[in-house]
Amino acid sequence: MKKTGLSFLWLSAVAFLLDIGTKYLVVKNFDLYESVNILPIFNLTYVRNYGAAFSFLAEHSGWQKYFFVGLALAVSITLIYFLFKNKAEQKLQNSAYALIIGGALGNMLDRLYHGFVVDFFDFYWDTYHYPVFNVADIAISLGAGLLLLDAFKNKENKQ
Repeated sequence: MKKTGLSFLWLSAVAFLLDIGTKYLVVKNFDLYESVNILPIFNLTYVRNYGAAFSFLAEHSGWQKYFFVGLALAVSITLIYFLFKNKAEQKLQNSAYALIIGGALGNMLDRLYHGFVVDFFDFYWDTYHYPVFNVADIAISLGAGLLLLDAFKNKENKQ
């Protein structure tokens, strides 16, 4: 019996649990918009994101919540299927899919429970602030980066 990429779902669970754990700590210990300076370029700042990346679609009447929940489910189901089809040896691709699943489900749970996504990592330089983000966003971004790395690394093998 061949071992599939589903064995990487533990990484999804780790990303998901880190995400919801950190969000729980922020919601319980911070007031909305409260900010604590950690480094000269970094604050922990509690904000709510009603949209997607960079608050995309945040200004709409609420339908976007269901759209993003559906999208997270569709992407997660698709990536779980890809994990099932992959061999366990495809470590970069399987890790990427697993991280994206964990992040997508973390933000989806936030939308279902709160109606918004809790963000709190606030990096800035002078007066410019990068959009505030969370652990789920990091997992999704790392997953996307690993997919790019895998595509370049295995370019010769796929030709």
